[in-house]
Amino acid sequence: MTDREKFESLCDLTTNLVGLQQGSLSFRTRKQEILVPRMVASVIAIIAKDIHPETIADIIKKDRTSVIHYRKTHKHNYQSFPVYREVFNKVYNAYLEQEKFKLVFKNRDDLIRHLIDAGIKTTIKSQVKIKVKCRNIKHFVHTNYLDFSNNIDIINESLKDYDYSIDIITT
Repeated sequence: MTDREKFESLCDLTTNLVGLQQGSLSFRTRKQEILVPRMVASVIAIIAKDIHPETIADIIKKDRTSVIHYRKTHKHNYQSFPVYREVFNKVYNAYLEQEKFKLVFKNRDDLIRHLIDAGIKTTIKSQVKIKVKCRNIKHFVHTNYLDFSNNIDIINESLKDYDYSIDIITT
């Protein structure tokens, strides 16, 4: 799962919890009912998942400095703004609860075995590497251009219940 997909998932969780329509965090409005959840989702993404402010800004259709401002003012908002504190606690607790149920692998061999059983095709002479990271375990899937998209689909489908991320490295 890419950082973009992780943040979009967090935005969906946030909008569901506060009763907004999906995608409303990217509306160009400063109304408190949308601004506060937007700020909360951005701060949680930075704190919990270390998602870059540019990625967040692109999704919520704001500039990078706004996202950095949300992070910078989080402590003050949490201390002195009851509405912000309430929404933050609600979303953060739901996020932690959701993450608690994600599966993890015991070691790298379990990850490799899981990917092979799912149908990953690897090549000796790779044109593309897919870096699969499940919490602190990393594995590089060596593939070619022909099997690349199929391998990505297999990884996403087989690891949907796991806490994972993927990066694409061309050689």
